Amino acid sequence: MDALWGLSRSTTEDLVRRVLVERAFGRAAVVSSFGADSAVLLHLVAEVDPRATVLFVDTGRHFAETLAHRDRLAARLGLRDVRTVGPSADAVAGRDGDGALHATDPDACCAFRKVRPLEAALDGFDAWLTGRRRHQATSRGAMGQVETDAAGRVKVNPLADWSEDAIDAYLASHGLPAHPLTADGYPSIGCAPCTSRVAPGEDPRAGRWRGHTKTECGLHLVDGRLERATPT
Repeated sequence: MDALWGLSRSTTEDLVRRVLVERAFGRAAVVSSFGADSAVLLHLVAEVDPRATVLFVDTGRHFAETLAHRDRLAARLGLRDVRTVGPSADAVAGRDGDGALHATDPDACCAFRKVRPLEAALDGFDAWLTGRRRHQATSRGAMGQVETDAAGRVKVNPLADWSEDAIDAYLASHGLPAHPLTADGYPSIGCAPCTSRVAPGEDPRAGRWRGHTKTECGLHLVDGRLERATPT
């Protein structure tokens, strides 16, 4: 797909500019978890177009530190259109009134708390940008800079080939804050009930859905297929 779009040799900032400013694929949004090192992509976005729409899915189960990090980072970078989306109160009451669904059916929990709200929020956009990288998980090893999702939208991963060292160097050179929980043993951060500390030597995503075979929330293509949470 990268070669098809002629973007495989684009620098990261050029790619972000082409998508957001030149609208190479139409109207685009940025999707950010405001997670461990989300500041890198968001800084690039702010440098190119601080008015770009940034979508954050508030599942209702995030760490308090994540919500505080979102607010501080958005203000510091001057992002002007950060939109928080999530499940309605009625959906939560009807699907997970006791808050235990994550333990019994994590796919279903992700489906109504994360996947469906984001799908609704992306309605009207032709493309979206993510901060995913190939080295983050074996399931992302074949990820391209440019993909398409099940709805036919273009999904752009500007940081796909960035190493952990490159991320750390960018954060340091621009004085950008990492998520406050990274220093406490959380290299990959999702919802609080489904994220645990990672021991030295473990895969960085080992703390996500620990004890389950699940490795992705359901928003992304894995090995060319859309890994979706299973609806109930």
